[in-house]
Amino acid sequence: MSKRRVGFCLSDKKRRKMNLVTFAELCATHGLEVIEIDLTQPLASQGPFDVIVHKLSDVIVEAEYDSQSQQLLTNFQSYVSAHPSVILLDPLPAMTQLLDRYASYRIMSKLHHALRDWCVCSPSYLEIRSSSQMSDLQQTVQRKGLSFPLICKTRVAHGSRSHEMCLIFCPSGLCDVRPPCVLQSFINHGAVLHKVFVVGDAHFTVERPSLKNFPSGPCERETIFFNSHEVSKPESCSDLTALDEQTPLLPPPSAQAVGALVAELRTQLGMALFGVDVILNIHTHTLTVIDINIFPGYEGVPQFFSFLLSHIESVLDTREDPQAAGLPASQATGPPDPQTDPQSLGHCDPQDAGNPASQATCSTAPPSPRTTL
Repeated sequence: MSKRRVGFCLSDKKRRKMNLVTFAELCATHGLEVIEIDLTQPLASQGPFDVIVHKLSDVIVEAEYDSQSQQLLTNFQSYVSAHPSVILLDPLPAMTQLLDRYASYRIMSKLHHALRDWCVCSPSYLEIRSSSQMSDLQQTVQRKGLSFPLICKTRVAHGSRSHEMCLIFCPSGLCDVRPPCVLQSFINHGAVLHKVFVVGDAHFTVERPSLKNFPSGPCERETIFFNSHEVSKPESCSDLTALDEQTPLLPPPSAQAVGALVAELRTQLGMALFGVDVILNIHTHTLTVIDINIFPGYEGVPQFFSFLLSHIESVLDTREDPQAAGLPASQATGPPDPQTDPQSLGHCDPQDAGNPASQATCSTAPPSPRTTL
């Protein structure tokens, strides 16, 4: 039996960061051959492929204004269309919409209804498409129910500029808004960001530093400009993440709530490799979704290669033997915890409390359904 062939279509930076060479060696021990796809060459001569794992974010974004990138994207789409048996991780339309914060925030805004039994929500937000909206922006912010402070993010959720954000504290600070962008109400969350990394049927929650608490409501303070990537690095040591010693620490989010969130997003997106940024509101303890990311870095995820390999083998086995597929991928989620109510914050295993900065927890089984009386 010939080896099953897995093509990887990644930028040079992503390829190095992922350490694709090491992953290829692991795949070889399982009968899989990894091929590094060169988009500048015909794909037909590099195939055939059983699976293509890709992150074409650079190409998709640049195709909006660059004819060469547009041609590369067209060639890739043409190959995929001509070879429908090739499994794509992940579907291009799903990945494309997550590159646009307007689209991804609309998805996030619907989570409150879909996951109302799990107390999951997303902050109020406002799309600012052009400078023509600036003249009455203050009134629009009030009408849409946004509250200060506000976080301003670029519309495009990719590239170095997508990490450049600002925190606006009062109406006079709205002059710092640069369309096209998104304004999002800032939620105090105890300077802790929970990054949920999804790999097929498994997901991991990794704790990272985040912005500290600020007084709610408008106040006369200068806009703070920051890079979210720098603030949320595991080793980050910034004044923006420093909490008052009297601020109580929040427990981690409920494993069941996170599991339900992952399952819902897998169903909505049709994706297997993505990340979700979530926080806990310090006042209501509501699990709040603030961003969704395509094919993230998976820093702090233990044995990522093993889980990625397992997922690739699973989708291949499912294609070859649908009767042995088991549960649909969209049902993959977190583990049941019969002793924890879905609305609770959950708890840490005492043995995990001393783990280093990554604080990763893994979940692979579906949650128990909640009974509503």
